[in-house]
Amino acid sequence: MEYKEVKSSDVPIELLLEADPSKDNILSYLQDAWCFVAVDAQQIVGACVVSEVNCRHAEIYNMSVVPNRQGKGLGTQLLVYVIAQLKSKKIERVELGTGTFGYQLTYYQRLGFRVECVVKNHFLQNYSKPIFENGIQHKDMLRLYLNLT
Repeated sequence: MEYKEVKSSDVPIELLLEADPSKDNILSYLQDAWCFVAVDAQQIVGACVVSEVNCRHAEIYNMSVVPNRQGKGLGTQLLVYVIAQLKSKKIERVELGTGTFGYQLTYYQRLGFRVECVVKNHFLQNYSKPIFENGIQHKDMLRLYLNLT
């Protein structure tokens, strides 16, 4: 497995749609973003899209792994790589938004992310179609953070 930073145009939109069902949302944050990928047998199998908020603060907008590779540690390894790369870019704090339940929340918490706040009705107001996980509709978003210093 190889982990590296690539141009945003190199990241397959289909992969990013695994984590964010809105192509419009993806296109809005993809431009000028740092894109990190996991490559296996010359195929991109994982991606992480990060934008710099300011010189010491970044936000993860998308963390995706191809479906047949999920649950096997690839996403964790990619995120560990991304965090190391952000530290080398002198980023001191990373934030992200995720649902209030589900595997994504525990995934980020295992890596040390903490809850900052709840954004009520985020998924209802920002997505044209309902997003369900395990038969439950996502409505609110949790804002998580990780201090890198």
